Amino acid sequence: MSEENLPRFVQCMCRGDCPGFTQLNVWSLLNYVRNELDVQYAIVHPQLCVDDGDRFWQDLAKPGVTYVVGGCDPKMQRKMYKDALAAVGADFDKQVIALDLRNMPTEEAMKKVTDVFEKLNLSQD
Repeated sequence: MSEENLPRFVQCMCRGDCPGFTQLNVWSLLNYVRNELDVQYAIVHPQLCVDDGDRFWQDLAKPGVTYVVGGCDPKMQRKMYKDALAAVGADFDKQVIALDLRNMPTEEAMKKVTDVFEKLNLSQD
């Protein structure tokens, strides 16, 4: 797979004070993803479901690119930023793999993200 087509990892931290993320060391997770997995990049956003999150998606999202998004409930993620993606021609249902990483220790979150990337790599082969 060309580097340009590699999935991107985006971690939403729900303002950084959500009790659901107290067990997650976001920097350890991001460094693990960017150093150990086949990913274009790994980044963190403080709150994807607000206005600047919409602007972030509209600036970043591209049709045909896969985004693995760590954050809250996948149904909530869809509800909160599918329209921002659609505004730039991206399709949440086809391009976003939303992961609920709340209440997980860092190692468990790493495993969940790794499993998704392994499945993506298998489907690309």
